[in-house]
Amino acid sequence: MKTTFLFEKRNFVLLIVGLVLIAAGFLLMAGGGSDDPEVFNPEIFNAQRIVVAPILILAGFIVEIFAIMLKPKGAQD
Repeated sequence: MKTTFLFEKRNFVLLIVGLVLIAAGFLLMAGGGSDDPEVFNPEIFNAQRIVVAPILILAGFIVEIFAIMLKPKGAQD
Protein backbone atom coordinates (compact mmCIF):
# COMPACT_ATOMS: atom_id res chain seq x y z
CA MET A 1 0.00 0.00 0.00
CA LYS A 2 1.43 3.33 -1.09
CA THR A 3 1.16 6.25 1.31
CA THR A 4 0.07 9.48 -0.33
CA PHE A 5 0.17 12.89 1.25
CA LEU A 6 -2.66 15.35 0.96
CA PHE A 7 -0.34 18.24 0.04
CA GLU A 8 2.53 18.30 -2.42
CA LYS A 9 5.52 20.60 -2.57
CA ARG A 10 3.64 23.15 -4.70
CA ASN A 11 0.85 23.31 -2.09
CA PHE A 12 3.37 24.14 0.62
CA VAL A 13 5.09 26.71 -1.60
CA LEU A 14 1.75 28.41 -2.28
CA LEU A 15 0.92 28.35 1.44
CA ILE A 16 4.21 30.09 2.22
CA VAL A 17 3.63 32.65 -0.55
CA GLY A 18 0.18 33.38 0.87
CA LEU A 19 1.55 33.81 4.37
CA VAL A 20 4.25 36.18 3.09
CA LEU A 21 1.61 38.28 1.29
CA ILE A 22 -0.53 38.47 4.43
CA ALA A 23 2.45 39.40 6.60
CA ALA A 24 3.57 42.05 4.10
CA GLY A 25 0.08 43.54 4.08
CA PHE A 26 -0.03 43.79 7.85
CA LEU A 27 3.46 45.29 7.95
CA LEU A 28 2.46 47.93 5.40
CA MET A 29 -0.63 48.72 7.44
CA ALA A 30 1.30 49.20 10.68
CA GLY A 31 2.60 52.50 11.98
CA GLY A 32 1.46 56.01 11.28
CA GLY A 33 0.67 56.85 14.88
CA SER A 34 1.60 60.01 16.66
CA ASP A 35 3.93 60.34 19.63
CA ASP A 36 1.74 63.05 21.09
CA PRO A 37 -1.93 62.02 21.56
CA GLU A 38 -2.97 65.68 21.20
CA VAL A 39 -1.56 65.94 17.66
CA PHE A 40 -3.35 64.37 14.68
CA ASN A 41 -1.12 62.61 12.17
CA PRO A 42 -2.70 62.47 8.66
CA GLU A 43 -0.21 59.73 7.65
CA ILE A 44 -2.69 57.09 8.82
CA PHE A 45 -4.82 57.83 5.75
CA ASN A 46 -2.21 57.41 3.01
CA ALA A 47 -2.81 55.07 0.06
CA GLN A 48 -0.36 52.47 1.35
CA ARG A 49 -2.42 51.86 4.48
CA ILE A 50 -5.94 52.07 3.07
CA VAL A 51 -5.49 50.58 -0.42
CA VAL A 52 -2.29 48.60 -0.94
CA ALA A 53 -2.13 46.76 2.39
CA PRO A 54 -5.73 45.44 2.32
CA ILE A 55 -5.29 44.29 -1.28
CA LEU A 56 -2.14 42.38 -0.30
CA ILE A 57 -3.92 40.76 2.64
CA LEU A 58 -6.90 39.76 0.48
CA ALA A 59 -4.57 38.37 -2.20
CA GLY A 60 -2.75 36.38 0.48
CA PHE A 61 -6.00 34.82 1.70
CA ILE A 62 -7.00 33.96 -1.89
CA VAL A 63 -3.63 32.26 -2.45
CA GLU A 64 -4.07 30.35 0.83
CA ILE A 65 -7.52 29.08 -0.22
CA PHE A 66 -6.19 28.10 -3.65
CA ALA A 67 -3.23 26.27 -2.08
CA ILE A 68 -5.53 24.30 0.21
CA MET A 69 -8.00 23.41 -2.53
CA LEU A 70 -5.36 22.44 -5.13
CA LYS A 71 -5.40 18.69 -5.75
CA PRO A 72 -2.22 16.66 -6.10
CA LYS A 73 -1.26 15.83 -9.70
CA GLY A 74 -1.94 12.11 -9.41
CA ALA A 75 -5.10 12.40 -7.29
CA GLN A 76 -8.12 10.42 -8.25
CA ASP A 77 -11.66 11.44 -7.38
